[in-house]
Amino acid sequence: MSSGSSLVGVAVAALLALAGLGIYHSSAMPDIGASAKAAYQRPASIPFPADDPYSGAKTELGRTLFFDPRVSGAGNIACATCHNPGLAWGDGLTIAIGAGGRQLERRSPTLLNLAWGTPLMWDGRFEDLEHQAAGPVVAPGEMNQTMPKLVAKLGALPGYRRLFDSAFPNEGISEKTITQAIATFERGIVSGRAPFDRWIEGDESAISESAERGFMLFNGKGRCAQCHSGWRFTDDSFHDIGLPDQDLGRGRIRSKVPLLQHAFKTPGLRNVAERAPYMHDGSVPTLIAVMRHYNDGFVSRPSLSPEIKPLHLSDAEMDDLVRFMLALTSKDAPVAIPALPSQEEK
Repeated sequence: MSSGSSLVGVAVAALLALAGLGIYHSSAMPDIGASAKAAYQRPASIPFPADDPYSGAKTELGRTLFFDPRVSGAGNIACATCHNPGLAWGDGLTIAIGAGGRQLERRSPTLLNLAWGTPLMWDGRFEDLEHQAAGPVVAPGEMNQTMPKLVAKLGALPGYRRLFDSAFPNEGISEKTITQAIATFERGIVSGRAPFDRWIEGDESAISESAERGFMLFNGKGRCAQCHSGWRFTDDSFHDIGLPDQDLGRGRIRSKVPLLQHAFKTPGLRNVAERAPYMHDGSVPTLIAVMRHYNDGFVSRPSLSPEIKPLHLSDAEMDDLVRFMLALTSKDAPVAIPALPSQEEK
C-alpha cells in the first residue's frame, strides 16, 4: 500500500470512529481531504513511452484513423464505433457488435485514462496501447482487416500520405506507424476534473453529504478501495468477483493460476455514471445493482477473490456509495470529429 493510501485509511478510520460515536459531521471532511490528496492527486502530465513519444501530428493522425470506418475490412466499423466519446468512450451496449453485425463475447471497455494502466482489455491480453490498437483491427470478429490491405488502402489516399509524412517523416505508412498514431491519440483520452477532485482539494460544497458518507464507506465497510484505488480508482489487476457466467477471463491466458480463473480487470471508476451497463458481460444494469452484487449477490467458487465477502450494507449505505460514484463523473468538452481524407483529394 502506498503512503498516500495509508493516510487515507487512517483518516477514514478516524471519521468512522467519530460516526460510530454519533459526532461525525461534514465539517470534518477537510481532514480527509488533506490526508487523501496524495493518494487521489491527478497527475500533472500524460506518460508517453520513449519509443512512441508524443507529437501533435501523431495525435491528429491517430484521431483521424480512430474515427475512420475505412480502417475496418468492410469499411463500416471505426474504432469510435465501439468507443464513442459521447458514451464515455464505450458503446452503451450490453455486448459489443463486430464484423457482419455479429455479437462479440464481451462488452466494449472504456478507453478513459489508459495511458496509466497496463495490461489492457478485460483479460489483459495486450501489453500496451500499441498492441491494443492493432488487436481489434485485425481480429476477424471485430474489424476484420489485414494490415497489408490497410496499409495499401491508406497509401492510396493523398490526404493520409500527407498526414503520415507529417507525423512520421521518412517512415511512411506501416503497421508500426498506424498503431503508434492510434496509441498516441488514445493516451490523450483523459477524464476531466470531477466534483470529487474539487472536494478532495477542500471545496466542501462540491459533493453532497450522502456522497461524503459514501466516500467513507468506499474506503471502509464497503471494501471498494481494496481494488478501486488511486486517482483512477483501479488497481489494474484481475479478480473473480463472482459473476455467474462461464467466461474464464484472465484464466484463458494464465490457465495454471487458480485465482485468475473467471478473473477480469478492475475497471476504473472515473465517469462510471455514463458507462452503464456494467461488468465484462454487461449483465448488471445500474450502479445500485452493482452494489447489490457486491453486498451479497456473488457466486462463491474456488477462484473467488479473497476481497469479495458479504458486506452487510443497508439500502441507505448502498445509496450513499452510489452517490459517491456519481461524484467521480466529469463534464468533458465535446470531442472534435476530424475531416476524413477523401479519394478525390490531390
